[in-house]
Amino acid sequence: MKKYYALLLLLIPMIQLQAQREYLPTQEDLDHFFTTKTYVVLESNAISDYNIEIQDAVKKFWDITEYEFLKMEDFAEKSKDKNASFLYLAGVSFEKDRSSTRYQFLCLSLGGDRVSIDDLKDVANIPMSYYGVDGDHYAYKLGIMIRFLQYHVRLITKNHSIVSQNVYKHYNENMANVRGKTLYLVEEELAHEVSSLSKIKGIYPGEVKLVDRETIKELIMAEDENAVVLHKVGPEGKKMNARVYKILIGLDEAKFYYFDYHKVNAKKPDAFLASDFKKLAKATK
Repeated sequence: MKKYYALLLLLIPMIQLQAQREYLPTQEDLDHFFTTKTYVVLESNAISDYNIEIQDAVKKFWDITEYEFLKMEDFAEKSKDKNASFLYLAGVSFEKDRSSTRYQFLCLSLGGDRVSIDDLKDVANIPMSYYGVDGDHYAYKLGIMIRFLQYHVRLITKNHSIVSQNVYKHYNENMANVRGKTLYLVEEELAHEVSSLSKIKGIYPGEVKLVDRETIKELIMAEDENAVVLHKVGPEGKKMNARVYKILIGLDEAKFYYFDYHKVNAKKPDAFLASDFKKLAKATK
């Protein structure tokens, strides 16, 4: 992953932590992770969308380590436990991004003796949303994110040579495997030029269905083996010249089939673009 600064979302008055996070996990880190107990850090608001969905997702899908849920107010002290790992939301701004745009990443990190929260070593992380975006825009996808993080950690543990700042680009090698699967997309996440099935069909010949978020969640929880869903992270109309992450995830093996991002401008909106469909069409010929 690229260098970034992290601001942990403690939601505790007057507490604000920021630190550089440019760490790539070593083989030793990854091997150690499997010996830890993972603490899933909950937000202070007990009934937040995130808290409800992350608990359901972890209970159903987490099998890589022993786990326990942890209150936010206990995170700082527990983070010093070198035999612990942590799953939590962190606010992120990229080091060289002059716009100071802030995102929310789902982070999986190792605890450490004499290490503060903002110095935790990431084993893996994934963009979830822009900072301030309502939880209902992303929380329903936590089930597949939980599954993917576990898939990814197992993959890089066995194949440490692929670990790099752009490690998720590796998954674009799977793009052709979208052939024969059904893309389930939310219409509002598509650019106007591909916002209907007829428009999409003119570019991409594969099976596509336009559905609502609740249907996506049902597919995720059912682990539909033929389904591929879009995870889009964008500013939701808040900012130009900000990154839009576009990730296609298969629900059978919980692996990425496509990973890319673009900057929002007049020609490239906060959406999955026609150019993205063209890349898929080319890969699946």
